[in-house]
Amino acid sequence: MTESTESDRAVRKSPRMYGLLSARGGQLLLGGAIVVLMLGGVIGGYIFGLNLSYRDLAAAREQIGHIQPENQRLKREVIDENARLVELQAKLTSVQAALDAIMPSEGTYNISPNQSMIVAGGHLTIGLIGSPANESVNININGKQQLATTGDVINVALDPLTTCQVGVRSFDMFKAVLTASCAAAKPQ
Repeated sequence: MTESTESDRAVRKSPRMYGLLSARGGQLLLGGAIVVLMLGGVIGGYIFGLNLSYRDLAAAREQIGHIQPENQRLKREVIDENARLVELQAKLTSVQAALDAIMPSEGTYNISPNQSMIVAGGHLTIGLIGSPANESVNININGKQQLATTGDVINVALDPLTTCQVGVRSFDMFKAVLTASCAAAKPQ
């Protein structure tokens, strides 16, 4: 008898639950429970997503807080380095100008009034006769006087194989800037 009682109870519970769910009120109850569970899942997922994004934003803000002072320091260093670079470029320009005044580029000569120089590898002796005038300068090239203005080029033939050129770059009251070069004639 014990066995039949247990099986009766199991049979009774099953139809009762089935009957409850198959009834119209039971279906609504089941549908309502599903909707409530889905709504709870959506709300829980939304809150979980907000929490994750808040953590990411907080971590990003913290990282920005650490990086900003470093960024400002590097910007100041760049500004300081640029200022040093400008200063060094200005010094280089003034030193180059002073060097050019003392030792002009190869083939260029600063000649003062009544001064002479041996130039172009010893082929020419050039000198400035008196102070330059307003429009011209009087140059002595290997003992021959020449009157020249800025931009003039004077050709000098030393021998049939060697020709030289003397050019007037500029002049003022205190000096004349001349160029001189010699070249051997090309054999034909």
